[in-house]
Amino acid sequence: MTASDPHVLGPGLLPTPFTAEEIRASTGAGKTIRIRVEGPDGVTSERINRFMDPDAEGATLERWSRPDRGDLSSDRVTWVELQQHAAFDAETTTLTTETLSHSLGELACLRYETPDATFWFSPQHPGMPVRYESDGVVTTVVSIERTNVGPPA
Repeated sequence: MTASDPHVLGPGLLPTPFTAEEIRASTGAGKTIRIRVEGPDGVTSERINRFMDPDAEGATLERWSRPDRGDLSSDRVTWVELQQHAAFDAETTTLTTETLSHSLGELACLRYETPDATFWFSPQHPGMPVRYESDGVVTTVVSIERTNVGPPA
């Protein structure tokens, strides 16, 4: 992270769409993100990400596939780690803006196109990309539910 811009995590990297603090401020206990994954073969599945026990440094991130939750995983993540997921190499990534018609509404997005994938981040929804595509797989945030959301202690 540079002293002048908390969106820039290091030399040679594009600015991230959100700072760790912006991700923290938009997340609270119970924030649940429903995600649709469409494979190149047309098979569709649903995943759930839910944040629990947030604090100033991070939160517990629970993940599972619907409908059975048989693959439930739970990991501690930091806000900085989540920001780092969107730190793209400036030489190989193109950054543009694009409006998406999306289940979350009309979204003005930052589009990061890398040699391997394309990511759309909505400034209205700090955190994971609202859509990304890689190897014929399209992953889309379907809904974001907030229960008991407030700034972490």
